[in-house]
Amino acid sequence: MRLPTLACLAALAVLVGATETKAAGALAVGQCGAFGYAFGDASIASAQKRAMHECRGTGCRVVATMHHTCAALAIDGANVCGPHGWATANTLGRAQNAASKNCYQFGGRNCVIRAWACDAKG
Repeated sequence: MRLPTLACLAALAVLVGATETKAAGALAVGQCGAFGYAFGDASIASAQKRAMHECRGTGCRVVATMHHTCAALAIDGANVCGPHGWATANTLGRAQNAASKNCYQFGGRNCVIRAWACDAKG
């Protein structure tokens, strides 16, 4: 290989590495529609901590972590303290559909997407 080609490959590796370091996310869910999320964090642990900090309510807990994926939370719009569902998937649409489906399966009657997040590649 020529020297310029090696330099280009090295620069590309640095760019790819920089993108990879910011590809962690988390979703926290609490009672009565409370939620918090984080994306683009350097690690799953920091994303979980930030999602918990953002969750303004009682009973919050991390229900999903993301690495090159999306997460969504659906709640029953008629009863925010009632059934809810969450999911992760490779695309936002799939995560939202699965979260809605889970909400209905747990007894929701008017399930709506309350929150969603995707990490750097989701």
